[in-house]
Amino acid sequence: MTTPGRLTRRFLRTALQAIPTVLGIVILNFLLLQLAPGDAADVMAAESGTATEETLAALRARFGLDQPLLLQLLGYLNNLAHFSLGYSPRYNMPVAELIGQRLPGTLLLMATALLLAFVVGVLLGMVMAATAGRWPDRVVSVLALLFYSIPGFWIGLMLIVLFSVTLGWLPSGGYQTIGSPAEGLAALLDRLRYMVLPATSLALFYVAIYARLARAALLEAQTHDYVRTARAKGLPAWTVMTRHVLRNALLPVTTMAGIHLGGILGGAVVVETVYSWPGLGRLAYEAVMARDFSILLGVLLLSSLLVIAANLLVDVLQAWLDPRIEAS
Repeated sequence: MTTPGRLTRRFLRTALQAIPTVLGIVILNFLLLQLAPGDAADVMAAESGTATEETLAALRARFGLDQPLLLQLLGYLNNLAHFSLGYSPRYNMPVAELIGQRLPGTLLLMATALLLAFVVGVLLGMVMAATAGRWPDRVVSVLALLFYSIPGFWIGLMLIVLFSVTLGWLPSGGYQTIGSPAEGLAALLDRLRYMVLPATSLALFYVAIYARLARAALLEAQTHDYVRTARAKGLPAWTVMTRHVLRNALLPVTTMAGIHLGGILGGAVVVETVYSWPGLGRLAYEAVMARDFSILLGVLLLSSLLVIAANLLVDVLQAWLDPRIEAS
């Protein structure tokens, strides 16, 4: 059996291994963004329409953009050492405060989409495995291939056309109705209406992956000796599926879910832009357009930490699902 102490040691060991990874990600992101043409001073000057060379020089000096690359990198690392993500020239406020305003919306959207994709994908995989070779399996397989092939932004636009423009059932964008209650059941229901389309658009691609993966894992797990033994004991089919087959079949699905967390955050950039959802994805898009690299570095760092944290949780979950893993 897996003990809490062994799970804790596994968690701490993986967390320590993640420290040099985070440091490498920070330095690599900083150097790559320096290769992009232009900076925040150029964009701000272009928007004003009356900027001179002296104004540009003053803006770059104010935000430290005129310093050598090495000094800028050391300054950024010094800010991180003091738990600061820097200052945004575009929004004229600390990056940490700005990200803190947008983070809850993105976490809520990502968690909803990932949970929806995981649950629906596993359920569809169970249906496909139970009807392997028959028409339900083939129909779901075709749908999974369709959702896997269609770009997320096109699905988002089609959902808006169908459910917002044609049927008028759901809002086409935004986070909540203007003037809606700030809290309570009414506020929750109102925000759920705005979340249905973005979460569905973000989840459909991963539903297709998890459904196919769960199908293959379930069919493979049913061939093991312990499953035949459980059936020979006369256990009900549902008990065999949930207690013996599904638990082992979830291992590859949970692994892919942890890997896909970074992909979901990348997909959130498109989905949040299409649906005007106030989250990190839309903030990153606005930062790219404004050449505000301080915000981009903060978003990239936070997304990297989220992916590492998700993989830590997946390691612990897999060690709980299969105690043999903790010895590896």
